[in-house]
Amino acid sequence: MIALKGGKVVTVTKGTIENGVVLVEDGKIKAVGTVGEVSIPAEAEIVDVTGKWVTPGLIDCHTHISTFSEPTPRPNIGDGNEITNPITAQLRAIDSINPYDVAITAAREAGFTTCYTGPGSANVIGGTGISFKCKKGESLFDIVIPGSAQMKMALGENPKNCYGGNKKFPQTRMGVAAILRETLYDAKVYSDKLKEAETDPSKAPKPDFKLEALVPVVRGEMRVRIHCHRADDITTAIRVAEEFHLDYTIEHCTEGYKILKVLKEKNVTCVIGPLLMDPMKMEIWGCRQDTPAVLEQEGINFCLTQDTSSGTRWLPIFVGICMARGLSEKTAFEAVTIRPARLLKLDDRIGSLEVGKDADIAIFDGSPFSNFTLCKATMIDGKFEYNTL
Repeated sequence: MIALKGGKVVTVTKGTIENGVVLVEDGKIKAVGTVGEVSIPAEAEIVDVTGKWVTPGLIDCHTHISTFSEPTPRPNIGDGNEITNPITAQLRAIDSINPYDVAITAAREAGFTTCYTGPGSANVIGGTGISFKCKKGESLFDIVIPGSAQMKMALGENPKNCYGGNKKFPQTRMGVAAILRETLYDAKVYSDKLKEAETDPSKAPKPDFKLEALVPVVRGEMRVRIHCHRADDITTAIRVAEEFHLDYTIEHCTEGYKILKVLKEKNVTCVIGPLLMDPMKMEIWGCRQDTPAVLEQEGINFCLTQDTSSGTRWLPIFVGICMARGLSEKTAFEAVTIRPARLLKLDDRIGSLEVGKDADIAIFDGSPFSNFTLCKATMIDGKFEYNTL
């Protein structure tokens, strides 16, 4: 048993405890409370964290860790985008995960205990991503969280330019939306035939590996992560998702501040970021650092991401920049802990300091969102994977 004693314990879901204690046993959180109310067994290893902030392990729910290999291979063909077909639903990010990727170490040493990685946004349907623990492992079996796959889709300039620039379909925003609808329609027909075949095997469709991957999507059993920056692309994503009854989130949501009424009425969950982008393409010219604060004021649910590989380690500083522009500390913590845990459907295990959850904990020498702060230790599943205390 390990007792983290004397720190400022930010539980996220149950308030902040000054002079707190977190007891850890068998990889789980056993108790959380003040020094006076939590009984520390005599055999426990006491770790003095006086003056430190003790928080849930941070979560980045939109990264390309390992799929966008670091260091990048030469010639510059990474593993994150299969730029050979706009529809690659059958791809799986798990097949690109390298547990020795330097980005995993970088994230871990910045206080991240869980990340989600997936294909990039070159394709209209890019394939499934996966969640993993940022711990040291010999193979992906040691870090990947089974059953956490979600499907990537993309609208806007990335797929349009990737294929249209080579005079291939889709070349326009109309084309992007059309091929998405067509594929989802085909997947729905395929899914219905599979249902019929359960009672009448003669109705079984010809096997189709791409459509098979989309069956849980059109049945509402797998969440869809739709990349879109511009406000009109966001509304297109919402219309298509509603048409096919998808369980979806909006990724980036760069111009979300332009359509607050729509986002609120549709109860959309957004993953915002990165918000320090240079205007390298037209659809992100409207990038603003006060977007999280504006969405918070409207009661719109969102997470925050740095959307990169080893750059995930800078997400806490990015959150601080948003706080300087009106984002509250409460929502800031939620947006990198419990909210992404819910988005990944892992909130029964991670995202807050609660009894029974995985002992995924970060320890900082100040507010995690200050650029003067350092992560001093990261515990994953009850084991210190990084420790400079």
